[in-house]
Amino acid sequence: MPELSRFYNIVIKMIFSDIGQHSKPHIHAYYNEYDASIGIDGELLAGSLPVKQLRLVLAWMAIHEEELYSAWNRAVRNEPFGKIDPLQ
Repeated sequence: MPELSRFYNIVIKMIFSDIGQHSKPHIHAYYNEYDASIGIDGELLAGSLPVKQLRLVLAWMAIHEEELYSAWNRAVRNEPFGKIDPLQ
């Protein structure tokens, strides 16, 4: 599962051809023992994150929405996608 970004001990990943379980464009966020699947539109699809970390991820997603959709379109076609700048 390729890593998109990493900030404040949160790791953001996207899976190639990941359209089975969640058909909408989404990312996977990991923080310590927590993990969540979050739609690029901000909907929590599965799992959980602490409130502070979820807010950070949602802010990062809002800033990089266009890049995330571009990465998703590449990922579903099994094409490599680059990293996205972390939240600063």
